[in-house]
Amino acid sequence: MARKHDICVLGATGMVGKEMMKVLEERDFPVDRFLPLASERTAGQKVTFKGKEYTVEEAKPESFEGINIGLFSAGAKVSKIFAPEAAKRGCVVIDNTSAYRMDPEVPLVVPEVNGHAIKRHRGIIANPNCSTAQMVLPLKPIYDAVGIERLVIST
Repeated sequence: MARKHDICVLGATGMVGKEMMKVLEERDFPVDRFLPLASERTAGQKVTFKGKEYTVEEAKPESFEGINIGLFSAGAKVSKIFAPEAAKRGCVVIDNTSAYRMDPEVPLVVPEVNGHAIKRHRGIIANPNCSTAQMVLPLKPIYDAVGIERLVIST
């Protein structure tokens, strides 16, 4: 039996946070405890996860006690405040904002391309923006086969 995880979604009331919850459900990710979090502005709203209704709590540093995995999508300012607090408490943060994308100490990961980079995390893992993530997937086999010296991209 797969180990179950204590998970929070910070930004649970937003479109990306709701999609994160939907993917966790669709993939039947093994969740023991689920904690939906948001900013003060949207705390108190209701969300449904795996058929159960939850009241979204306001994120506070102590919210991350006992949480194994934190999925963050509440904006860069919020991530800058709470990702270090969560990591300090043993939570591995997967940050979907721009907050840590350029930080050399934080691995920037697309699992199908450089999943091995996760091994060097110190509590926070960043992912690139949606355009980059989609672009690098088909480029990876080309890079592996013949190399790529330079790309010029406009979005």
